[in-house]
Amino acid sequence: MAFHPSLSTDATLFDLFRAYPDKAEPLSKLGELLMRGTSPLTVAQRELLAAYVSGLNACGWCYGAHSAVAEIFGFDEKTVSALLEDVDTADVDESMKPLLRYVRKLTETPSKMTPTDAQQVLDAGWDGDALHDAVFVCALFNFMNRYVDGLGITADADYLQVVGQGLAEHGYAGAAPH
Repeated sequence: MAFHPSLSTDATLFDLFRAYPDKAEPLSKLGELLMRGTSPLTVAQRELLAAYVSGLNACGWCYGAHSAVAEIFGFDEKTVSALLEDVDTADVDESMKPLLRYVRKLTETPSKMTPTDAQQVLDAGWDGDALHDAVFVCALFNFMNRYVDGLGITADADYLQVVGQGLAEHGYAGAAPH
């Protein structure tokens, strides 16, 4: 149930974007740049990170939508839930696990990040650009989780599948009204 008094109780994120187009447009552009722009991380890996961070935050809207996108780009539907249970035993490439542990710690205890945490990512074969992009995706989805949950934006699983399909096909730039 949306908390904003000028929105309907069943408002979606896109209704919120329509209500605040001047704020939604740069956010959509940033999303497009981070999630679809040039990166050492594939689109699928970035979507997996987005879904994972959103799952850690228990943000149903972002978790559902980005799990759907990650699935469309090749991750099994159970991968994100398995990651939330235990990164070490989840069925993902071993090189992803240090990144996932990094964004988990950054999400849950950001003030406790250390050079050793970053070094574990680098030791797994990632470069500084990959670390940067993983941190930026993590930061964006921590932001989005609070934006969505803070305004009471929710949706059912079927709607989130449609959103996921739209993001997979069209990216983020078209999410905001112009």
